Amino acid sequence: MSSSLFNLAGKVAIVTGAGRGIGKAIALGLADAGADVVVAARTAADIEATAEEIRAKGKKSLPVPTDVRFADQVSNVVEKSMAEFGRIDILVNNAGGSFIAGTMDLSEGGWDAIVRENLKSVFLCSKAVAKVMISQKEGNIVSIASVAGIASYTPCAPYGAAKAGIINFTKTLAVELAQYNIRVNAIAPGFIASGGMLQLLNMEPDTSEQVTGYSENIPLSRYGHPEDITGGVIYLVSDASSYVTGQTLVIDGGLTSKLA
Repeated sequence: MSSSLFNLAGKVAIVTGAGRGIGKAIALGLADAGADVVVAARTAADIEATAEEIRAKGKKSLPVPTDVRFADQVSNVVEKSMAEFGRIDILVNNAGGSFIAGTMDLSEGGWDAIVRENLKSVFLCSKAVAKVMISQKEGNIVSIASVAGIASYTPCAPYGAAKAGIINFTKTLAVELAQYNIRVNAIAPGFIASGGMLQLLNMEPDTSEQVTGYSENIPLSRYGHPEDITGGVIYLVSDASSYVTGQTLVIDGGLTSKLA
């Protein structure tokens, strides 16, 4: 298979939640594949650091502080992207978050907050960018879901529900946008030892006995790293997957296969 299938030269991508963890790894990976990248997240210092790393690779990058829970801020990042680059070829919906709470202890506000951050944000960003892609008659949208949306997720029910919602929304949007040559897919990571996940579970990277114990339940015998998601994103937004839409790629070291 020719490596040119994965070449993203001349493409412009927006990555949300790009200041750290999976989002940062994706943004850097897209730049390595040739894309210019708009990096969006709430913390300006984080995305500026990501943008500097992208520029060091010889690609253009625009950091735009953005809270994807708010439609006006989503519109702002789209407008600034168009003003800077004139097009948007790729959207990666990565921003999200969670906390640990049993269902019986969860407040209505807590439920709403998790669903808004993880699911509504995907709707807002996808709709805003799709308008641009429709006018271009091409584009790719990839949303980061989770294996929590495929199996039960007792640490936080609304997180699992929101990620399941992303998987279903991906299927629906793929059908709606196919007529415009826009492909829509998702990735469901398993246990990825990013800063956010380790903080959520009160673990330390690489040294935690808890992490080691958890990895023993994974067929590949290790937990994932943010960079493990990058290749899947590049595949889904490149010509290598030109006949793939409405799908969810599971990247979990075989965890869900073991649980099935």
